[in-house]
Amino acid sequence: MTLERPAIGQWYKEVESGALFEVVALDDGDGTIEVQYLDGEIAEFDTETWGELTLVPAVEPEDWRTPYELSDEDGVDPDLPQHPGWGNPVNSIEPDALWELEDY
Repeated sequence: MTLERPAIGQWYKEVESGALFEVVALDDGDGTIEVQYLDGEIAEFDTETWGELTLVPAVEPEDWRTPYELSDEDGVDPDLPQHPGWGNPVNSIEPDALWELEDY
């Protein structure tokens, strides 16, 4: 039996099946808990069923984004300004080239 109140963002492991999932939504009005399994499947439990589950808190898996086909670029806000990676073009001027001009 699970006595722990679920928290959004918390990962749990169902002891009987070994399934790993994250709590993604809570609806106190309806008394439901929405979870998303590691394979991307979404399920909903009522509070009574949640209390009957044998769950243990789990650590977020390293590869949790794999079933959602997310990459590091998906976390970038498209509304933020993009800065090219080449930096300041003045830094590429070689100082020796400037001194040669003075020698003439």
